[in-house]
Amino acid sequence: MKRDKQIPLTETVYYILLSLMEPAHGYLILQKIEELSDGQVRMAAGTLYGAIENLLKLKFIQPVESGDSRRKVYQITDMGKDILRLDAERMKHMIRITDDAFKNERGS
Repeated sequence: MKRDKQIPLTETVYYILLSLMEPAHGYLILQKIEELSDGQVRMAAGTLYGAIENLLKLKFIQPVESGDSRRKVYQITDMGKDILRLDAERMKHMIRITDDAFKNERGS
């Protein structure tokens, strides 16, 4: 299988896409990322909004209607889900072969 040029996703992009499985505005995205990462990733607003602009251009996310005109709300697209899934599979493969390498090392 040919690898997509967007893979691997950066940690920031991965968490943004994952946090947008349900519609969210900027501040909620920041909160979700911190929660999903167990506090390991704290993103500045400027970093988030720069990434959002890029993800909109790539069509990985899209704006959605919101009841609050002061907040822009986004959600992951099908293309975004596909790229997130591909990167998750890539990481699962890496973990699997790393686990195998450590099992073999212990067995030696």
